[in-house]
Amino acid sequence: MEFIIKKPTSSNRTIRMPDTLIDTIANIAAKQGISFNQLVVQCCEFALEHLQQNTENNENTN
Repeated sequence: MEFIIKKPTSSNRTIRMPDTLIDTIANIAAKQGISFNQLVVQCCEFALEHLQQNTENNENTN
């Protein structure tokens, strides 16, 4: 068996958010000891996972 090191890829993208949302995310990230970017990524991943689950549940009930 071969050990393969995986290097995740990432890209830069500029997005606009309301100042109040930026402040809230920055405060939570600071309290949790993680970067603003890490928290945004985790929030997006969580939302997308739950969006898929909700979409699948809605399709099953129709």
